[in-house]
Amino acid sequence: MYKAVVFDLDGTLVDTIVDLANAVNEGLRKVGLPVHSVEKYKKFVGNGKEMLVKRAMGGSYDENLAQAVGEAFGKYYEAHCNDNVSAYDGCAEMLRNLSDLGVKTGVLSNKPDEFVAQILSNVYPNHSFTAAWGNRPEYPVKPDPSALLALLSEIGTEPCDCLYIGDSDVDVYTAQNAGVDMIGVEWGFRGREELLNAGAKRVVKTADEILRCLNE
Repeated sequence: MYKAVVFDLDGTLVDTIVDLANAVNEGLRKVGLPVHSVEKYKKFVGNGKEMLVKRAMGGSYDENLAQAVGEAFGKYYEAHCNDNVSAYDGCAEMLRNLSDLGVKTGVLSNKPDEFVAQILSNVYPNHSFTAAWGNRPEYPVKPDPSALLALLSEIGTEPCDCLYIGDSDVDVYTAQNAGVDMIGVEWGFRGREELLNAGAKRVVKTADEILRCLNE
């Protein structure tokens, strides 16, 4: 049985896409660039703030403009990161069951670190995560494995005893690079096909399936 389960955040434990889209669109408006639909942002997110801004700017990308968009994004998102968030079906119960089993739970997101605790305390107020990290300046964004390996070291768990859960190809590659087992969730932003194409060995439809995988 795994000793720790580490989750991606956006699209895995929490549906954050509306607030992310609104925040980046606010930045785009500030510099006079066209905005995008929420649906498009499901393909823009996943590789950290800088890449999110770059994808949203498209052919209009410019470093100075990108900095302005990023600053406006940060200010707006700080005030509105919990406006429209929600837990995915079954995840709160899954987390309770993991705690009952004595399994450590962690979160590793490419979202700026300062927003992770705010969102988790709002969406999962009754669950205490062993560790919850966003992107920190000392570590590259996922799929680089450095942050995941450092998080596991902090909570005292070897990679072989960890199960990683995510919704995108970035998560598949992160797990592969860190040498940890991984399960993809098809309810997130990217879907089953992307996960399988990236090399996910298992993709689940519901949160309770994750629990059944722990002893397999």
